[in-house]
Amino acid sequence: MYVRTIYAIGDPAKVDACVDALREEAPRALAGQSGYRGFALFTDRELGKILTGSWWESEEALRNSDDQLKERRVAMLAPFANTMTVDSWEAAVFTPPAQVAPGAGFRLTRFEVDPSGADLLVETFRGATLPRVRAIEGFETAAMLLDRARGRGSVGVVYADQAALAASRGRQSAARGEAVAKTGVSICGLEEFEVVTLERQ
Repeated sequence: MYVRTIYAIGDPAKVDACVDALREEAPRALAGQSGYRGFALFTDRELGKILTGSWWESEEALRNSDDQLKERRVAMLAPFANTMTVDSWEAAVFTPPAQVAPGAGFRLTRFEVDPSGADLLVETFRGATLPRVRAIEGFETAAMLLDRARGRGSVGVVYADQAALAASRGRQSAARGEAVAKTGVSICGLEEFEVVTLERQ
């Protein structure tokens, strides 16, 4: 599986209108594309951030859909976004889809890794870190996204609600720390969002 993410930052006063438009229009636009497998929409309303992820069954499907949707994406985000970053990833590890209500919690950990150590990182996350995180109360689903060539990626974990997200911080931090010690990965960002939409086939 492959994932395209869009990370947009803008005026917090305009975030709600953009989130509403994306929630209504983006799944319809994506669903018409070959190889489409899901859509996620997250927001930090206080700071004015929007993060989306679209899932694709192959790298070719991801690439072709980007050609088809690029202009529409810009139009939907333009009223809100001051900056917008679009990235493509390999979904190196992921758990089954979850059915969560709007308002669930999402934690995103960004990292950098020596490309030569990417396989060890994936193995460590799948075999050691993920089982520990799955045992945390309120866990719903998780994924590791990876750009092997550029030596970077992220881990996203969804919790049932904001209370579970907050309560998980200590235990997930401990699991993350063990992974860092074993793999030498560098953590370069930690963010939390509200789940708006989470659909995956």
